[in-house]
Amino acid sequence: MDLGIRGKRALVCASSKGLGRGCAMALAEAGVDLVINARSEGPLEETAQAIREAHGVTVTAVAADITSEEGRAQVLKAAGAVDILVNNAGGPPPGMWTDWERDDFIKALDANMLTPIALIKALVPGMMERGWGRVVNITSQSVKSPIAVLGLSNSARAGLTGYVAGTSRQVAGSGVVMNNLLPGIHATDRAVSLDTGVAEKEGITLQEAVTKRSATIPAGRYGTPEEFGATCAFLCSQYAGFIVGQNVLLDGGATNATL
Repeated sequence: MDLGIRGKRALVCASSKGLGRGCAMALAEAGVDLVINARSEGPLEETAQAIREAHGVTVTAVAADITSEEGRAQVLKAAGAVDILVNNAGGPPPGMWTDWERDDFIKALDANMLTPIALIKALVPGMMERGWGRVVNITSQSVKSPIAVLGLSNSARAGLTGYVAGTSRQVAGSGVVMNNLLPGIHATDRAVSLDTGVAEKEGITLQEAVTKRSATIPAGRYGTPEEFGATCAFLCSQYAGFIVGQNVLLDGGATNATL
């Protein structure tokens, strides 16, 4: 399927690996030129070169902390006018509600709510002027079904979801489509980190922890960055113009809900 976005330009945050990389790869396959970002220069450059070799698009790699003002300024300068924004940032650490103090919440809000909002405010006006744009925010299944040990993430990502719900409907008339992707567990470093914590706590092997978690997912497995990226690319495509302010679950059926 031709997604109709060949020649567009996208900024994909936190895209050296995991779900961000999956999104960048899928957009590149559709012919989109990329600005990709992550903190670590080595893995980021490796991803940039892999995308160039696989799909022949232009890829600009900017190693910077997107959650800091300095990092955002650096990325935005390199990005210039983009047609597509994919917001993504690593989630805060797990814990219990008694563990977290005000500073912990501020860090979570900065990374997973305020940073995406800052990028939206910086880039969406230009999309509106040009009459076309796509914004995809990678949040979490926890905004629909909270995960107790991820309370910091629950809170920050739910705040972003509320912001997007209102903002998406204000910009849709200018041709800018904004939606959220809500991943469940995928085969990424984040999953390894969470499963390692479970393994250590319960005195089981990492593989046993993976098997145990997989059994709670109706699909019987973890998702892949590739299928996640394909969904992201579709939401950025010419076919997604009537999908506005939605929260799309990719969790293998793990969230037990009718709506």
